[in-house]
Amino acid sequence: MPLSVSAALTTLSEAGAARETGGRLQERLADAQSFLGQELVWLEAELAKAVLGGPEPATQAALHLIGRGGKRVRPLALLLSAACFGKIPGVARELGVVAELVHSATLLHDDVVDEGQERRGAPAARRIWGNGISVLAGDLLLVSALERTSQIAPDSMVDLVGTLRCLVEGEVVQLRGRTELDVSEATYDVILKKKTASLFAWATRTGARLGGASEAVQARFGQFGELLGIAFQLVDDVLDYSGENTGKTLFADLTEGKLTLPLVLAVSRRPELLAPLSEIHSGDARRVAEVSRAVVESGACDEVRLRAKHHTEQAVAQLLGIPASPAKTLLEHVAFQLAQRIA
Repeated sequence: MPLSVSAALTTLSEAGAARETGGRLQERLADAQSFLGQELVWLEAELAKAVLGGPEPATQAALHLIGRGGKRVRPLALLLSAACFGKIPGVARELGVVAELVHSATLLHDDVVDEGQERRGAPAARRIWGNGISVLAGDLLLVSALERTSQIAPDSMVDLVGTLRCLVEGEVVQLRGRTELDVSEATYDVILKKKTASLFAWATRTGARLGGASEAVQARFGQFGELLGIAFQLVDDVLDYSGENTGKTLFADLTEGKLTLPLVLAVSRRPELLAPLSEIHSGDARRVAEVSRAVVESGACDEVRLRAKHHTEQAVAQLLGIPASPAKTLLEHVAFQLAQRIA
């Protein structure tokens, strides 16, 4: 079984066991997990085809990332959202591939912008093939995503392009932080919603639309996805300070000058951190351990965990009134599982 399918199924299995449920419901959850397992195997095969559809070494760089797996959370969210309204249509599977292609493209680009060293427990593609190839590999994945959407679901193009604009704008705002130290929560919120939450929202909103939901329900699923994406990123922020098995170096976000909520909250509680933070921002990494320790000791990470839990609860509340089904239950449980993860 491909690594990424195994990781995604592990997420489903852990989510399905996250709460006490009746025996009959457990059987239905197992059936849904098994069905989604087949969908994910198909998705992995299609991802491989899409990745290999271009010249080397860009295809090698892309495959280096995608072949390392991942939880496949965005396509999983799209498929489960569609399944809340009946059988998953073929077009939903295709756009699940699109969601992962876009996400993978952003990771390849991010590692260049941030001078990332590791991704998913391996050297970042840029360290093996160089920055230029890594950027072009990401571009190829974006082109593949747009081609697939225009051919199979042209009515999804406007929403997808709007989401891509959000992703780029969020990256630009984050990159501004390289030249001007801005630790305001308002700036962080812009980056969070545009760069991370927008693709989650697109996935769940699109899944609901393809499943046949009304426009009002689609909007609720979009809100669910945005809140889920926010919670997901908040936990990622915490893991930069405490995650030992995330596949990336601890304190990488701080070293790279990325704005994270634990840092924002810690500085608001301990303004004296601005001085060493300014030194890190200027390229002096000697005080990274000191600032990281202060962030943890400030209690900011605990506060961010609580916020992630709150956003998850708000997300699940968006699904009230949606008819009960194994897909809906799994979607809710996946949300809670992602908010509780430690890696």
